[in-house]
Order: sequence, then structure tokens, then C-alpha cells
Amino acid sequence: MVDNDPTPPDHAPQHTTIPWHRLSDGGSIPGIGFGTLVQSRQYQATTEQAIAHGYRLIDTALRYDNERDVGAAVRASGVARQNLVITTKIPGRCHGYDTARQSIETSLERLGLDHIDIALIHWPLPRLDRYVETWHSMIEMRSQGLITTIGVSNFLPEHLLRLHAESGVMPEINQIEMHPYFPQADQRAFHAEHHIVTESWSPLGRGTAIMQEPVIAQIAGAHEVKPAQVILRWHIQHDAIPLPASSSPEHQRDNLALDFTLTPEEMDQIDGLARGRISGQDPRTHEEF
Repeated sequence: MVDNDPTPPDHAPQHTTIPWHRLSDGGSIPGIGFGTLVQSRQYQATTEQAIAHGYRLIDTALRYDNERDVGAAVRASGVARQNLVITTKIPGRCHGYDTARQSIETSLERLGLDHIDIALIHWPLPRLDRYVETWHSMIEMRSQGLITTIGVSNFLPEHLLRLHAESGVMPEINQIEMHPYFPQADQRAFHAEHHIVTESWSPLGRGTAIMQEPVIAQIAGAHEVKPAQVILRWHIQHDAIPLPASSSPEHQRDNLALDFTLTPEEMDQIDGLARGRISGQDPRTHEEF
């Protein structure tokens, strides 16, 4: 079961209108996170900065090749380890029972941690057809304490249903491409029905096109906030956890300053921008290794 919980744990920074999400495994995760794949490639400095500004959900991946920097930032932050939620992902080249374990062991060594809070399968790679085998390995690693919460990224309903059918375990989280150009209404409805938390990668789209949309600018003006804040608030009101990435201290702070509410009409206006994927990465065919 996923429960949208407006009351964060006592140790959490108090961003009052950003809900935490309670998971069926008993854990809870913040309603917004920090994406560590920043363009500046100053991974340690920007992650330290993000933690200092109040981010507690930190998203990385083996494929990003920045886990050592992220781990160093966690240790340098001064925030107690139990108060941070660290996510990493298993890449396509590590699909398989034994290789998935090797991937997590490599991530643990690079991050300098004794467990991963959230581990995701990065892409399903259906042509390779080893994501179920990978999932069984993750279930075992969870039982052994190497991983706390297991989930996936970029999985379609057909992939999620197969995981459940062949393992009896549904992912807790699915991290997907989601932004106003690609609202993912059907996918989110499936997640809600099956108690899966939705996380959004590239929540602001790519480049500045979405933020320059007249409807976004108009809504931002009405609330006296910036276009990026409107879009992130739209994610939150769709019960999705956005993972914005930014090296800018100002943008990092702004991306947490979401203490306003969009009206139903404004949500509908933003939904109306839908036009489809901008990444060009269809989970049925996309391959990353």
C-alpha cells in the first residue's frame, strides 16, 4: 500500500506542503528529491549543497559514474545517515541474478555505504529478457539487508505485471519520464491501482521549452513564483515525486519552495500541454548498458 502522508518524520526538513510517501514495506520517502546527474559534473559539491538546502532523497545510478562523489557528499554533509534516502540503479549490463548482486556490491563500495535505501532496475530491456531474473536477485538482497526498498525505472504496465506474476512481489516505486509534455496519466493510474509510487525523471523537461510555455508563465505570475516551481508543484499534486537536478544554489532552494497550491483549473491547463515523450526513449525498445 502507498499512503500519501503529509506528516514527515521528525528529522525531516519542514517543507510543509510537500508530502512524504509511505510505502508498503513500512518506510517513507520525501515527496521531492535531488537528481545528481548535473550538467556541471561537480557532483560532490552540488550534492553537498543540495543536502544543506534540505534535500533528503538523493538519486544516483551506477551508470552515472558519480557514486563516489555522492557518497563523499553524504559523509561530508553532517546529516545523519538514517535521515537520508539514497537511491541507485542497476544498469542493463548488470541484468541477471549474479550480475545484479555485483552491481549493488559495486554501488555500495563506491558510495561507501553498508546498505542501499532504494535500488531500481534502470530499464527493462525486454529484448535481453533478464529483468525478472534481476528482480529475483533484488528480492533476495532485500531479505539480506543490502537493500531496503526495491523498485524499477521506465517499466511499462506489461513489465510490472510480469514481475508480479513471476515473483509475487510488485515494485514499490517506478521512476519514469514525466513532465507537462508527457503527463503519463494512464501509467500513473496503473501505479495508483497497484500501490506503486511514481517518481519523475526530467521533471522540468529538457531545455527551457516547457518553462517558456505561456500557460506556465501565466500561472507562475498568478502565484508570484517561477515557472520551474509551478511545474514541480504540478508533479506533487499529481502524487509524483519529482527529481530536479541543478547546480545552482538559487534553483535548488527555489525547487523546494513549493508552499502554494495550484487550482484544479490550473492543473488542467498544464495537463493540456501533453504531446508525448521528448526523450525518444521507449521502454519497449530502448537499451542502455
